Amino acid sequence: MVLLEYSRFAGNDLSTPHLEFGFVGLKADDRWCLCAGRWLEAHEKGMAPRVFLNNTHIKALDIVPLELLKQYAVTVS
Repeated sequence: MVLLEYSRFAGNDLSTPHLEFGFVGLKADDRWCLCAGRWLEAHEKGMAPRVFLNNTHIKALDIVPLELLKQYAVTVS
C-alpha cells in the first residue's frame, strides 16, 4: 500500500472509493497505470512500484531509461 499512500500524498488519491463515478478504490494488490513521470518521481523517493514491461508503453522510455525499468520488472511465467 506504500505507493497508494505516496500517490495520495502527491495529490492523486486512488484508494478512496468514489462510488458516484463507479470507482471502488484501489487496494494494495491491484494493478493500475502510472504515468512515467510519476513513476520516476516515486523511484527518486524510493517508492516506485514493480513494472510489467510488456504492458509498458514504448513512450515511457522518453522519460525512464529501460535499464531502470528492468530493475523493477515483474517476471511473469
